[in-house]
Amino acid sequence: MSALYKAKFEVGSTVRIASHDELEEFRLQWVYHNKLQEIQLEFACKLATVDRIGFYHGGYVLYKLKDVPGIWHEVCLREP
Repeated sequence: MSALYKAKFEVGSTVRIASHDELEEFRLQWVYHNKLQEIQLEFACKLATVDRIGFYHGGYVLYKLKDVPGIWHEVCLREP
């Protein structure tokens, strides 16, 4: 986990979504809030722009990406 309530990516920055295998592994293992939905797997390895940033209690960083469905955990995003 990153520093408490500190996002790795800023609004407007470009990110690469993790690979299909990484997303699937996260989807199967994550049991808490904002689980990945099946449709999100279709966006594996795609580039996207950060639209909004939020934080779940405890400091988990959550992202909304432009034109990409769902809420994204920071661990599912990479540098472009």
